[in-house]
Amino acid sequence: MYLKYRVSRPSLIFLVMRKLKTEELQRLSIEEFKIKKKIPLVLVLDNVRSMANVGSTFRTGDAFRIEKILLCGITAQPPHREINKTALGATDSVDWAYTENTTEAISELKKAGYTIAVVEQAEGSTALQSFMPDPAQKIAVVFGNEVFGVSDEVIELADVVLEIPQYGTKHSLNISVTVGIVTWDIFSKMNPPVD
Repeated sequence: MYLKYRVSRPSLIFLVMRKLKTEELQRLSIEEFKIKKKIPLVLVLDNVRSMANVGSTFRTGDAFRIEKILLCGITAQPPHREINKTALGATDSVDWAYTENTTEAISELKKAGYTIAVVEQAEGSTALQSFMPDPAQKIAVVFGNEVFGVSDEVIELADVVLEIPQYGTKHSLNISVTVGIVTWDIFSKMNPPVD
């Protein structure tokens, strides 16, 4: 909600906005979230070592009502105090599963009809802004270890490798930032009905 104010010059209009209170956001309860339709997107964490990154992935998954998160290899699992610091309870709303072997998880997703997208800097990668998923397509996006990235074995199973173009001096983004950028990009391109 905003109010319009006119100043002495009629051509200028200033908008005065106020921050919404938590109760005005009308967020879903966990029970309501569980029964709502999800976008057909699975986030796969391949040996992610930071519990803060794991928690942040849950929170992003909740925000965009994704289908599921797969935690693989050394990736920590809820419940854990360090995960919940950033998840803020999203581990209760977003479905998740753990599997020791990422390649086995990817093979199962492929059998279930998911397109496998790996986020990595690689030869032949597709710039994220150029990736146009079919809105009816089921997608699993793999994010890798903070130091080593997505494992080579998983990249070999990918249908597409996505890359976020970067123009600064650093060679990578934090996983939590990457998850947010990629999830929002795919969510917006899938144009899901939000009910």
